[in-house]
Amino acid sequence: MRTFIKAVIILAVLGALGYVGLTKGMAWLAERNKSRFRIASVEQGNLRITVNAAGQLEPTLSVKVGSFVSGPVLELYADHNDEVTEKQLLAKVDPRLYEAAVQRDEAALAARNGDVARVKAELQRALNDEKRSASLKAENEDFISQAELDQFLYARQSLEAQLTIADASVKQAQATLANSNANLDYTNIVSPVAGKVIERKIGQGETLASQFQVQELFVIAPRMREEMLIRALIDEADIGLIRDAKDSDQPVYFSVDAYPEKVFTGARILEIRLSFTTTQNVVTYPVIVSTTNPDLKLLPGMTANLTFQINLLKDILKVPNAALRYFPEKTLVRDEDQKLLELNLAPEPSEDSATTSETPPVDDVAMANIASSKRIVWTQETFGDRSGAAGEKSSETAAPPSSAPTTDPTKNFTGKLRAIKIEIGDSDYQFTHVVKGDLKPGDELIVGVKPPGAP
Repeated sequence: MRTFIKAVIILAVLGALGYVGLTKGMAWLAERNKSRFRIASVEQGNLRITVNAAGQLEPTLSVKVGSFVSGPVLELYADHNDEVTEKQLLAKVDPRLYEAAVQRDEAALAARNGDVARVKAELQRALNDEKRSASLKAENEDFISQAELDQFLYARQSLEAQLTIADASVKQAQATLANSNANLDYTNIVSPVAGKVIERKIGQGETLASQFQVQELFVIAPRMREEMLIRALIDEADIGLIRDAKDSDQPVYFSVDAYPEKVFTGARILEIRLSFTTTQNVVTYPVIVSTTNPDLKLLPGMTANLTFQINLLKDILKVPNAALRYFPEKTLVRDEDQKLLELNLAPEPSEDSATTSETPPVDDVAMANIASSKRIVWTQETFGDRSGAAGEKSSETAAPPSSAPTTDPTKNFTGKLRAIKIEIGDSDYQFTHVVKGDLKPGDELIVGVKPPGAP
């Protein structure tokens, strides 16, 4: 009998312990598997609106120096990366053929000048003969016939015409000589500007054949230390923002792969060009950015990663973008706010959508863009915060139930989510400006749900 009583007592104790353990275990599982939210705080601070793009560095001007004459290159006086001055000799083309041409044309000019002198002497003799014949005719008409007078007259007129032709021949010879002298000067390849040689395309001893086309020898970039340009292609969707940044003289920041740790400042938007490019139905416009290059760290052809500052909002209220993207389940939202969930639901497609246009009217799209500034964020409801409408605080308080779980010892949460209506403005990659809404710095908003078992 005593053994039976002991067994009953032991079983009773074990049953009680099992019941207590099961109850606590179920409570622990319920607590472990309940919804736990990831939160982020509303902040007060600055918000910088930017547009990112990639571009390529290029000099302000690339002067291509070529050769107008043909022949072997005798000497090279400039090489890659050399600093050259204006009118500096860069290369020398073999001048022998052109020197011979100058000598030939000088001799031809001398011959034409001699011909002019000969015609002038004969013309002077013809003038003298004509004067003497006129004097004889005036003394006595029988001394000379009219036919002889005509011979002297026409001889003088013929020599005057020959003199005109001789003078024209002299001018022609002078022009030919000037052409030969110019070709001789072209054998000296000089720099038209002061700058830096960024490319040399010919070597010493190579032969130029410029009778077919002007052959490039050097490419010179002037003012590389004073200014470099960055050519970026900007999508048409962002070109309005870039124009606003240019009008307000906003700064541009960029980096290059050669110096990944350095951010170059002081750049500005120089111009927005109208020469658009269409690639796979995407329209882009070239935007030219100007920057200084005192250390010559920026080289032509480098890829620049640009950030255009569009606007800088100072000391504004801002919410994390994740809070705007969060969409709770209906069971997590308090009853009076569940109707607001329908505002974020996409409309069901109509039965005749296959026969109608899927593109809405542009005025509807514009109105939708305006309406999209009105958004909803979610926060955990606390005891005493039982507002009748989203975003409106109630003065009435409710007594907290004794079994309500809490996630913060300083706050009493009901476990339900409350909606807050806000109106948003500009946004960056992390935060969005709150234009209007019942929020203040430090308010905690829901940005997601932690998986079960997460700390």
